[in-house]
Amino acid sequence: MAISRGHRFPVEFDEAFPQGLVMVGEVSPDNEYQSREDRAAGRPARQRVDEITGKRQWKVTVTDPSEPNAKRASFEVTLLADVQPVPTTGEVLPGMRPVELEGLTAEPRVAGNGEFKYQSYVFRASGFKAVNAGGGRSKSQGGPAESAKAA
Repeated sequence: MAISRGHRFPVEFDEAFPQGLVMVGEVSPDNEYQSREDRAAGRPARQRVDEITGKRQWKVTVTDPSEPNAKRASFEVTLLADVQPVPTTGEVLPGMRPVELEGLTAEPRVAGNGEFKYQSYVFRASGFKAVNAGGGRSKSQGGPAESAKAA
């Protein structure tokens, strides 16, 4: 039995991100591409809808403190929800807050250019959940996110 392309594997947050994630910036709608002509004509931007769940897509930039490669430490996570998800934690620095994702899935993909390709993941989640007090994770072992993240 083969696994079809685009399969989303459910993954526990603590396994994928043993030290947690830090959200940088705010949650924003994931809009479809809008051409220059569309903008000039005053057409509104349309928000993307997930083809599998039928829910609206939101995007958020996060940083993984456990990622050793600085170029792969920050990446976008797609949130699938009917309304804009709101983080459950306060800011620790201006524009930065620790977050924990619920309903996390990982979709493997190949990233990079030419001969410099590597295993990467597209992460999707259904929203935020409360982060444990102390900010860190109790597990110190790595998970599938140690390879790379999708840019």
